[in-house]
Amino acid sequence: MAPITQGCGAIFMLHRVKSASADPFQPNSHLEIEPEFLRKAVAHIRRNGYEIISIDEAVDLLKSGYGRKRYAVLTFDDGYRDNLEVAYPLLRELNAPFIVYVASGLIDRTAEIWWTALERIIAANDEIHLTGDNGGAGISCRTTEEKILCYNKMCAFLTREVSEVEQRAIIRRLAEKYGLDLTGLADELMMNWDEVRQLASDPLVTIGAHTHNHYAIARLGEAEALADIDKGVVRLEQELGRRPKHFAYPYGYAQAVSARDASLLREYGFSSAVTTFPGVLKSVNARDPMMLPRVSLNGHFQDGYIIDQYLTGAPFALYKSLKWLR
Repeated sequence: MAPITQGCGAIFMLHRVKSASADPFQPNSHLEIEPEFLRKAVAHIRRNGYEIISIDEAVDLLKSGYGRKRYAVLTFDDGYRDNLEVAYPLLRELNAPFIVYVASGLIDRTAEIWWTALERIIAANDEIHLTGDNGGAGISCRTTEEKILCYNKMCAFLTREVSEVEQRAIIRRLAEKYGLDLTGLADELMMNWDEVRQLASDPLVTIGAHTHNHYAIARLGEAEALADIDKGVVRLEQELGRRPKHFAYPYGYAQAVSARDASLLREYGFSSAVTTFPGVLKSVNARDPMMLPRVSLNGHFQDGYIIDQYLTGAPFALYKSLKWLR
């Protein structure tokens, strides 16, 4: 199927690069790959005839319709410190360009890494109460299985049943109730501005925008969405001295991205915006570079064979066909 489904390129999505953990409760492990798998991924991408290039060059090639060279882009979301300490030395050694989409509020320590905060709270407790007191039955999380169920249930509630602003207020209340230092968590995991500047100083690295508060902007009103986009851009320009041209939607799935948001980004002047819609790049994507698909390097599938299959484009064609049929 590859001659039909392969496309002209692929944008790979990553978050964290770190050594594996033996902890049985790791609900966010899909966001983490090991350093050796990153090395293997670069090798497999190149072995399949793809040149790893910057996002600037990829967007130019996509718009020009130049089809003789297949290309790949490596992208990292959020601004984790291991992007600098682990991924950067490895990719610099391999001469592989990449982009880090930075959520400025996480670097300012004014936004919450709520998905990790929730993981830490559940890991450290046997029962979770969403209300202010401990009266009545809470959500049991004594065993690993219960912790996973608790995490999934609370994630669904926080991303579907309450607003983005309410979501963060709940996380702050839970953190206070169960003794988790949210600022300390960000200090532990996220880069500071000096570290972002260190990355940005290398021509191999591009810094992109990822909003300020890491809200799912499709769930915000238009004015609120634009304000969060703008604040992220302003903070990056203030700290790095240049305006970002490329954007990644926080979360990036259908409920977090809308045509309205793509229009906002287009009017704002971005050159591209990436989603988490699964797929490879095709000529049709040149019509709307504000909705580019990505290929996730998922921590659950750290196998070079998987990368080879991704690059055929066939899994994504099958996924879209099944979705259409369903």
